[in-house]
Amino acid sequence: MSALSALPFLKPVHLRSPRSSPGGQRRHTLPASEFRCLSPEDAVSVFEIEREAFISVSGDCPLHLDEIRHFLNLCPELSLGWFEEGRLVAFIIGSLWDQERLSQAALTLHKAQGSAVHIHVLAVHRTVRQQGKGSILMWRYLQHLRCLPCARRALLMCEPFLVPFYQKCGFEALGPCEVTVGDMAFVEMQHPVRGHAFMRRNSGC
Repeated sequence: MSALSALPFLKPVHLRSPRSSPGGQRRHTLPASEFRCLSPEDAVSVFEIEREAFISVSGDCPLHLDEIRHFLNLCPELSLGWFEEGRLVAFIIGSLWDQERLSQAALTLHKAQGSAVHIHVLAVHRTVRQQGKGSILMWRYLQHLRCLPCARRALLMCEPFLVPFYQKCGFEALGPCEVTVGDMAFVEMQHPVRGHAFMRRNSGC
């Protein structure tokens, strides 16, 4: 609920070097930073971040825990989590949609034959906000979508004050969204997913 040329170059993620024990044996350490699709096992961590991020602002969450599990079971490939030393710090959850614009049904449905990715929610843990993680995660997510043959464009709905943030991520406003939640109104935004076939041939997707 919530063109890439303007975005900063994303530096490669480096893994932390394994540490050596006094006996000279190397012991396993978690990656310092990792991006991966989410699984149903991540649902509680996702909901804890989302609840803190949204309830204080709007009084409700875009997705409740059962809805998070629903989408992570149906379409985990349309999610992306950012983990630091094994801890989830930011995430995006999406599903497929098969119409030109979002409707109320898009809040709960995954249309497996659709070509539009509906981004339900982007949230960042409170301890790492104001560090640019939201825009970096969105950049990574759009690159991830280019590896999926089904994805042609990304859609989202957000409150008006968030429009500038998503415009900096390359989204364009389509106008008022048909979807309402209580007395809240939203702007619908779109981003084309270009060059997916080329990206798959050249990025190991």
